[in-house]
Amino acid sequence: MPPAQTLLLLAAWRPFLDPVQLHRHWWFLLIPLALGISVTYKAIRLRTLERYWREVVAMTVQIVLAMLALAAGVYLLVELYVAVIAAA
Repeated sequence: MPPAQTLLLLAAWRPFLDPVQLHRHWWFLLIPLALGISVTYKAIRLRTLERYWREVVAMTVQIVLAMLALAAGVYLLVELYVAVIAAA
């Protein structure tokens, strides 16, 4: 594709009307999202910034692990529920 057409396509991109197609890879965005939430939350809640980055990393890891545990739990629940429904 010529560079002029590429620039026209990028100029015509409307983020909220034409979102990036990441349906299969949405989970790549979990870590930046958790990091952004942690940075913002800890900046507001901590009285001193002495342990700021340690707290941010700990909260980011907690968020990511909680999301993974919730995903595994829902997956198992659905698999067991489908098995029970199919047997009935």
